[in-house]
Formats: sequence, C-alpha cells, structure tokens
Amino acid sequence: MRTSLLLIAVLFVSGSLFAQVGVTFSPNIASQPIWGPTGYDHVEYYYLPDIETYYDVPQKKFFSYEGGHWISTAKLPSRHHGYDFYNSYKVVVNEQKPFHNHNRYKDQYASFKGRHGQTLIRDSRDSRYYVIVGHPEHAKWVKQNGSANGKGKNNKE
Repeated sequence: MRTSLLLIAVLFVSGSLFAQVGVTFSPNIASQPIWGPTGYDHVEYYYLPDIETYYDVPQKKFFSYEGGHWISTAKLPSRHHGYDFYNSYKVVVNEQKPFHNHNRYKDQYASFKGRHGQTLIRDSRDSRYYVIVGHPEHAKWVKQNGSANGKGKNNKE
C-alpha cells in the first residue's frame, strides 16, 4: 500500500514537472530565410559555425560575441562582411538563447566549419517553402493562394 502511494505521488509530481517545462513548437516555415536549410517545420535559431554567430529566426536578429558580451543586431556585424549565407553550413538549434551555451555548440559543431552542400530553402521544390518571400516560386504561390501574408486561402497555413 505504502509503495503504491509513493508510486502515485512520484508519477503525479513528474507529470506536473513535465507539464511545466514541456515546450510546444508550432510551424514557422514562413519565417525562415531562403538561405536556411530545408527539412524543418520549426526553427528558433541557426548556429553559423563559420563565424560563431546565431540567427534568431522569429526575431530576425543576429547574436554575435563582441566586447565580452553577446549583442543582437538586425544585420550581421561588419567584421563578417562577405559571409556567404548560401554556401555555408547552418545548424538548427531549438533552444532559448543558445548563445548562453556557446562553448557547447562551438565544440560540438567545430567540424562543421567550412562545410557546404546543405539543401537550401531557396533551391527546394517542396511546395511548403513557396510561402517564403524570396523563394523563386513565391509569386506563383501567391497567385494560386490569393495571399502574400504567409498563409493560404482562409488564412490557414
């Protein structure tokens, strides 16, 4: 009896904790840049190993380490002028503020520096990416769906 009550209490507490930390992601394909990699319905950040910078997809901001702290900017810092988004590797990171764990990402993805060959959204023929402004098929998608706001007919994705 005592064991059963203890088991029930443990299950209740663990279920409550899971409910508090459980994260639900909804698709954000329309927010992803055309230089992003294909295959992801939801992306919070891209880690760019070549320049050790993060891109916040929903906020459209870059996070770079400068002067001893992380700064956010709408454009890539000038020291990365010439960085080729279309010919560099992007790592999808679905974690809040991944730059706070930068050493882990830097170590884990060090071998990704200089890698090429990711299939980009711009080059995809998967129709779910046509919603993205800048995709070569976007204008046709808008014409067929009657919307340019990232949603199809009846404002549904």
